[in-house]
Amino acid sequence: MVKEIERAGIPVVHMCTVTPISMTVGANRIVPTIAIPHPLGNPSLSHDEEYALRKKLVNRALEALTTEVTDQTIFEV
Repeated sequence: MVKEIERAGIPVVHMCTVTPISMTVGANRIVPTIAIPHPLGNPSLSHDEEYALRKKLVNRALEALTTEVTDQTIFEV
């Protein structure tokens, strides 16, 4: 799906916990996340810490979305 959306000219960011799978499916912009059961959060953190973590991940994804890439790229957080 990611490749087809990109082919239509719409940039896509794939946020995932297992980046090799993203590489295999051909995602161009990959942002690693936290853990399989909680990809965009960490329930062991306080409310404020988790909010900051989520904000950091989403900001990184937005940055990846606006970055031109020619190859598969992992945007580390």
